[in-house]
Amino acid sequence: MSRVFFREELEPTATFWRVMRTDGVALGFTSHDRDLWLDGLLHRAAPGMLPSAVRRTADLGADSVDVHGALTHDAISAEDLAAGRFDGAQVQMGVADWETGDLATLYRGEIGAISQEAAGFSAELLSAKAQLEIDPVPRTSPTCRAQFCGPGCTLSAARFTHELRVTTVDFDANAVAFAAGPPAEQFRDGSLRWLSGPQAGGANTVVDVQGELLVLENALDPALEPGALARLREGCDHTIATCAARFANSLNFQGEPSLPGNDLLTRLPPSSA
Repeated sequence: MSRVFFREELEPTATFWRVMRTDGVALGFTSHDRDLWLDGLLHRAAPGMLPSAVRRTADLGADSVDVHGALTHDAISAEDLAAGRFDGAQVQMGVADWETGDLATLYRGEIGAISQEAAGFSAELLSAKAQLEIDPVPRTSPTCRAQFCGPGCTLSAARFTHELRVTTVDFDANAVAFAAGPPAEQFRDGSLRWLSGPQAGGANTVVDVQGELLVLENALDPALEPGALARLREGCDHTIATCAARFANSLNFQGEPSLPGNDLLTRLPPSSA
């Protein structure tokens, strides 16, 4: 429904914002003093969360908005922020009529930098125009620039993705082991997304392998138990040797392993023995 807001001196309006996380969780908040249902999504009353003024321009400069809030709402916790569950989440912000449910979206973007201070947080919101600041010209590198199983790599993601259950949890090493599946070494530099358990929906990165244990980057939830299900993606060290020997994919290698580096002029000549 088309609606022009603020035509009258007094209108029953409130701001709202929605957060669509990359794990599929959608959260709604409003500055109103009670919860509101808008477009089928429950927006929780969160008067402690304050968006800054929305700045929209007609030029190519990025439209920036900040959101400040207190870590008092059950939907946003310090643990979730630290685990990266809000990284790259899509955000919509606007104004709504709390009597009729009419709304107008004023801003769309994604969450950029998040900082925590005391019992609060501050999140920078980036508009779609922020993509214009990214340099699209690739730089030379001895390792592959393509994301494993992503554009340029061409390998099938399904071929290297496995759904496995946890058999061992080592909280001291922040590591887990899984039943069956490929050898643990193949998951080095890989990633996983929890499908069940206390961290369901959260993502993690495999930073090391110790025997059958996969050492993870983000801390494990103390409630994690054997039997939790996760979707694991094998890893790649992005070297030409691995690309050729393990994946037979050197034709699509997105790097220059034989290109001389910046240290070429400073190398010592070979000694004549």
